Amino acid sequence: MSAKTRKARAPRHPDKPQAQTLGFSVQEEDRETLDELVDYFGGGNRSAYLRATYRIMKSIMLAEQLRELQAYGQQRSAALGIEAADVPDRIREFLKGKGDT
Repeated sequence: MSAKTRKARAPRHPDKPQAQTLGFSVQEEDRETLDELVDYFGGGNRSAYLRATYRIMKSIMLAEQLRELQAYGQQRSAALGIEAADVPDRIREFLKGKGDT
């Protein structure tokens, strides 16, 4: 192959981590749905679809964790006899006291 017909390689950037190819399985009955989602969210590019998907799934995960924390806080407040309306004032009092140490 001559130098003129060789494909140019993209320059490597030492500061930028290289992407890794990962394999995963999809059930045959899910393939059509996957292809539809890849077309819609990734413009036909599976990697772009996956990047869009994990950003969304991360936000769902954080929302679930926040709901769990909120439920825990409500349970603890109820056990301590703290009314929901009193919480903001108690937080302010606590935060003011943190600077006193």
